Amino acid sequence: MAGKVFFSVTMSLDGFIAPEERMDDPDAQRWMAQWMELQQWIFPQRFFRENLKLGEGGEEGRDNDIARETFERTGASVMGKRMFDLGEQAWPEEAPFHTPVFVVTHEKRDPWERPGGTTFHFVNDGIETALDQTREAARDRDVRIAGGGATILEYVNAGLVDEFSIALSPVLFGSGIRLFEGVDAGRVALEPVRAEPTQRVTHLTYAVRER
Repeated sequence: MAGKVFFSVTMSLDGFIAPEERMDDPDAQRWMAQWMELQQWIFPQRFFRENLKLGEGGEEGRDNDIARETFERTGASVMGKRMFDLGEQAWPEEAPFHTPVFVVTHEKRDPWERPGGTTFHFVNDGIETALDQTREAARDRDVRIAGGGATILEYVNAGLVDEFSIALSPVLFGSGIRLFEGVDAGRVALEPVRAEPTQRVTHLTYAVRER
């Protein structure tokens, strides 16, 4: 039986999942500082440190459990070209996915295999073809829409997302990339699944239904 299609992101309290500037802008340092502040809950977690080989130790608790559960449920991921381009520059040689990743792009490119079990596949036939290939690779595990925001929104508006989780971070951006900017609100309905506050963030999970 096929697993769920889901996404999991960190969002600022005013609704943004990334700063406005791109990483290749002259003000990239400010972009990175904002992004690090948004994601600060994940960096101390033991699982995050283990997965990126940052050394031993780290926090254990519900935040750590959720990070691990998200990783373990994911059989394969799909992402947009912009996220891949940024990640290709930033990820370590052993990319942190350790599963197949399918990149939605217009670029034709051979699969790119990385140490540790991550292979990037490049799909030129749109989001549905990419999802079909990702489902097949994931087998009975879940498919994660890794990002970025525009790709997540495409899948939500196409009715292809079953569930999502938000780590609501206690920071304010004022501007940036909104998670649901342009959502087809007439088509999408949400059903609360759970809310789990921790000392660092509040984890919110919703099932997605067609309105």
